[in-house]
Amino acid sequence: MALTSARMRAVNAVFETGSFAAAARHIGVSQSAVAQSVRELEAEFDVALFERHGSSLIPTSLCRQLYGATSKMQAVEADALSILQQRGELAGGELRVGLGNSMPGMALIAAFKRLYPKVQVAIEIGSWSAIVAAVVEQRVDIGVLPEVPADKRFRREICLAQRVVALCHPDHPLQGREQVGIAELTQYPLVFRSRDSSTQRTVDRAFRELGLRPTPSLIVNTREGILEAVANQLGIGFMWEQGSSRTDGIARIPVPELDAEVPECIFALAGKKGRLVELFFLARGTPGVA
Repeated sequence: MALTSARMRAVNAVFETGSFAAAARHIGVSQSAVAQSVRELEAEFDVALFERHGSSLIPTSLCRQLYGATSKMQAVEADALSILQQRGELAGGELRVGLGNSMPGMALIAAFKRLYPKVQVAIEIGSWSAIVAAVVEQRVDIGVLPEVPADKRFRREICLAQRVVALCHPDHPLQGREQVGIAELTQYPLVFRSRDSSTQRTVDRAFRELGLRPTPSLIVNTREGILEAVANQLGIGFMWEQGSSRTDGIARIPVPELDAEVPECIFALAGKKGRLVELFFLARGTPGVA
């Protein structure tokens, strides 16, 4: 005896439509195949699923119970089929992503590309304000940023939480320290980001709370610029802890005054529709993505 999905699909179609002919049209098979599936189930289990009244088929109490259980299974089956099919269907299209930090955005994009390798992803990297503007102006479909404002214009979902750390060269006197107070950092040359950076706003706020207003020796407008300045011993820089996957000896030193973790979010315009946008939000739950 076999309660196959094909048989249950036929029974449920008859339940929903009231006849073999209508059920056959509904699920795209022949009328005889539907009738055979129903009759085989009734014979094998010695049950009556429908009462015949002329050309109409009336579900029995047992059939109604069976439909209540198996219709849920069919919904799950439909969802599973959609998941299996969508990779093949997404053979084209472009998703535009704006990143404030290379990481964790690049890890999210890598997870998305593993699932949907044929989709082209265009990346814009910029300051916090530049990426917010890119989302608002729809130059990008999705942004990944820390401290996304609680604004009704945006749909946002947290992908991780991180803090700002100090960066120093492997030969710097602070190298090897487990942590360093922000006041102590003023004894050394500092490299700042431009003021439209979320990193710099966090650093400025911490200095202000201690009544300090240090003058940086260098101001750069990109994260890569900060990393290169530190690598060339131009001073101590600051960056979100997971803002880069670079591993070249540059130390990331915790600063107690910067220890509060800030959520990093995937966000898009609240009314932004599109399958690729939805799938990118879902990809954040892929194993290997923080």
